[in-house]
Amino acid sequence: MAIRLSDSSDDLPVNHDINVTPFIDVMLVLLIIFMVAAPLATVDVKVDLPVSTAKPAPRPATPVFLSIQADGRMLLNERPVSRAELGAAVAAATNADREQRIFLRADKSITYDTIMGAMNALRSAGYLHVALVGAEAGAPR
Repeated sequence: MAIRLSDSSDDLPVNHDINVTPFIDVMLVLLIIFMVAAPLATVDVKVDLPVSTAKPAPRPATPVFLSIQADGRMLLNERPVSRAELGAAVAAATNADREQRIFLRADKSITYDTIMGAMNALRSAGYLHVALVGAEAGAPR
């Protein structure tokens, strides 16, 4: 009876390759999860805002109006002003009273970015009381 102690010809060869099949399976599952979850994470609500029916607030004796026209030009109480000089012009119009309310009215074709730029310029000048002016319900436009 012969006993074989070791024969290198019967051993399996050493495999140094990485089996990527499980990794691909995990990545596909994660891809599907993100594809399903991504639309749920964003909120896309269409809102048609109504015209305000609230009673108009009483106007101050000397209101300060910042108007933004359809072409993007800004007017401070009917005087043209640029965004760079807006802070100094508002300070002159309000006698540097930072608590006075600034009434902002803009053409409806103006982008939200333009309005926010004007509000940011007012905020950086120290004017935090900004009122948005809109059309009254039933009033002619």
